[in-house]
Amino acid sequence: MNLSIVLSTHAASFKAVAFKGDFETNLARIASYGYDGVELAVRDPKLVDHDQIIALVKQHNMIIPAIGTGQAWGEERLSFTDLNPDIRQQAIDRIKSHIPLAKKANAAIIIGLVRGIPGTDVSEAQANEWMIEGFTVCAQEAAKEGVRIAMEPLNRYETPLINTAVEGLKVIESAGTDNLGLLLDTFHMNIEEPSIEESIRTCGDRIFHFHVADSNRWYPGAGHLDFQSILETLYATGYTGFVSGEFMPDPDANVSAQRAIEYLRGLEIT
Repeated sequence: MNLSIVLSTHAASFKAVAFKGDFETNLARIASYGYDGVELAVRDPKLVDHDQIIALVKQHNMIIPAIGTGQAWGEERLSFTDLNPDIRQQAIDRIKSHIPLAKKANAAIIIGLVRGIPGTDVSEAQANEWMIEGFTVCAQEAAKEGVRIAMEPLNRYETPLINTAVEGLKVIESAGTDNLGLLLDTFHMNIEEPSIEESIRTCGDRIFHFHVADSNRWYPGAGHLDFQSILETLYATGYTGFVSGEFMPDPDANVSAQRAIEYLRGLEIT
């Protein structure tokens, strides 16, 4: 089982990222705990030296399986479903700007809250139309460079757009591009899916990346989710990607990262 954890290249307001701020120090710590990779959280690819970041990760014998883009929403409120067409275009352009880094790192690009939280001035039908257009345009552009896009279903308390795995599959079908798949997250699935395992089976080879956090959004093992069953089901689909920790830094970043990997390595996954 290849394990990674989310590492932000800069300080960020999103709380469910254990490591953010001092990139090189955090990278060294993550490597020392035994992780195989780091999922980078990057607000704007223009703010980072692509070659330097990839080289630093390689120096620690790790890889970058995926790149998160949610800070474009969290810090700048860029989204596919904003009423302002200029902001919608900026959101699409920002996702496109991740493609060169993703190609160099052989990483998937994650799209979560960049799809937006439409306000009362945007109808559900219009929001869905803009959202599907955003996913389609970005996926088509990424396909030209052999880069995959991983769409993350999020729980209803964060956005009304794509809450379940099945809803995600419908958007993928509408987009019609083979390089658009899903990032499934156990925290969100615990809220939205009647059965986490059954939803994983339904998604099958459309699962491009996988997040783990326990029922309370703490590190795996701190809540009540059955990760033995969940991960056995995931790998039974033929999944060969990373299992990536995205959880609250409680009681602190280092302790949560260590406890997560100790717990996950202790599972008997065949």
